[in-house]
Formats: sequence, C-alpha cells, structure tokens
Amino acid sequence: MSDDETPSGQLWLLLIHQLPTKPAYFRVKIWRRLQGIGAVAVKSSVYALPASAETQEDFQWLVKEIAAGGGEAMVCEARLVDGLTDAQVRALFDAARDTDYSAISEEARGIAAALDADAGAEKRAEARTQTGRLRRRIVDIATIDFFGSTGRIVAEGLIAALEARTAEDTPMAPPSAIVPADPDPLAALKRHVWVTRRDVHVDRIACGWLIRRFIDPDAQIRFVPGKGYVPKPGELRFDMFEGEITHEGDRCSFEVLLGRTGLADPALQSVGEIVHDIDLKDGKFGREEAGGISSLIAGIALSEPDDALRLVKGAGVFDTLYDYFRARRP
Repeated sequence: MSDDETPSGQLWLLLIHQLPTKPAYFRVKIWRRLQGIGAVAVKSSVYALPASAETQEDFQWLVKEIAAGGGEAMVCEARLVDGLTDAQVRALFDAARDTDYSAISEEARGIAAALDADAGAEKRAEARTQTGRLRRRIVDIATIDFFGSTGRIVAEGLIAALEARTAEDTPMAPPSAIVPADPDPLAALKRHVWVTRRDVHVDRIACGWLIRRFIDPDAQIRFVPGKGYVPKPGELRFDMFEGEITHEGDRCSFEVLLGRTGLADPALQSVGEIVHDIDLKDGKFGREEAGGISSLIAGIALSEPDDALRLVKGAGVFDTLYDYFRARRP
C-alpha cells in the first residue's frame, strides 16, 4: 500500500474489564494506568488502542494487574463493522492528546509572557528550566500520540521558540522582523510536490489555497499519514511535525508560509490573522470574523470526507475572504 492510500480498516485492541467496587483507590489506579498508556474509552469499561506488539503488551500487563486486584479483564483484536467508525475512534485519540498538548501550550505561552515582562538573566535561566520540563512532557505524550494530533505541532512550535529565546544572549526577533533570505522566495517554492496530513482543517486548507492561488496554480498536493511519513525528494511538507513549513513559535503554518513567500499584502495578512485565531485558539488578534469562518470550515470538514475536495471547497471561502479585504483597502 502506498503512503497516500487509505487502509481498508484499522485493527484495534479492545480491553473489556470489570473492577471490584472496593477499594476505591484500585479503580483510580487502573484509570491512571489506562491514561498512561494512551487508551481511550469507546464504551463503558471498554478501552481501545491501535493494534501493535507494544500496545498488546501494555494491555496484557494491565489484564494481569486487574486480575491481581480482584477484577476481570480480557483483550480482543477487532475491526469496527458498525456503530463507531475508525475515523471516530481516531478522533477520540486525537482529542485526548490535543487536551494534553493544549495544557503544554498554555504553559509555554505563560513562560513567554513572563520573559516579555522580564528578560533578565535570572528569569531566562528559570524559563530555560521550565522549557526543559515542557520538552520532556511533550516527548512523553508523543509516545502515546498514535495518530499525530494537531496539538503537537502547536506545542512544538511554542517550545522551540522558547528554546531559541532562552539559548540566545538576546531575545528572539519578533516575527515581523523575519524576512526571507532568498531574493526571489516565490520562485524557490515553485515546482515542488506539497505534502500534508490527512483530514485537513483550517490551517492546512488555508495553506493549500495560498499555494495554489499565489505560489503555484498547478501545484500537486498529497495527503499522507500524520505520523511516520518519510518525505520523498522534491516534496515540501506543510503543517506536519518536522515539516519544512510548520508552526514556528506562536505562528501557525499559514503565517509561516506567507512569510516565506515574501508577499507584503495587507489582505493576506488579515486572512492569516483569522487563520491564526481559529487554529491556535489564543485570541491573539481578536478577529471578529474568526467565528463565522471557523463554522464554514467545520461544515466543509463534516460534509466532505475527501481531502482534495475539502481544499477546493475551502478555497472558495478564502477567495471570498481575500476579495473582501482587498475591497476594503483605501
């Protein structure tokens, strides 16, 4: 199977268990163990993990622990036939990890805000220690991030910015001071195959629109698994962990890509602010249009499972938005 083909069905491991009512601490202990291995509840007392040798071993140890505590448990291998779909279960995993990553992102923003207020040597040393702790936490979470949730990209960008900021003798330059080094940045971005994660949403849809309208109208865009993809020569990955164009600091992938193009267009800047507010949910720009655009993109994602068609439909939204801002210019 090639990287961009959809598998016929995900194989899952299901832990079905029953715990004794007492002692209460044992139930809490098992719940924490389930959280620690990244399992999600698909039914009452039924937890799932994507099937692999490692996850099977995790469940097997847990079965022994449950039995030793007076409970009952079994593990079965399954493909979903009716009811919940593979996509819905994967969304449960992504939502759980997004919650974990969001907590890290909030802490990273707090550290950055503290540095903005006081960037002295003592505060920078403290921030360096705090950032190292966040880095270790994100590594731990990544081990149970089975499908590569979007939240990791946001958290990684914020942590990387803190690492650079606390490692330098001077504070990191703000995004507005970063200019493309290439004298013709648009030319450098042409004639590539663009690659991004499947199940595209606002940031990736906006990047696809920017690529095809302003960079390369004939650009080929491929959709691949969010985790474990090995890029081929001539490919540029966007909005992917370890991608060539992805979140940097508190900037979403669209903002980073726009900066790489060298396009100084106020209308595009306004679009980028809206994409940022929707994607990062930090209210940085306070764009009043964000709520409506978010609903439109969510509607496209819910009604259209095909990523290529999502880009086409989403392009219509961003074309209209861009034309609106262009018309408002004096």
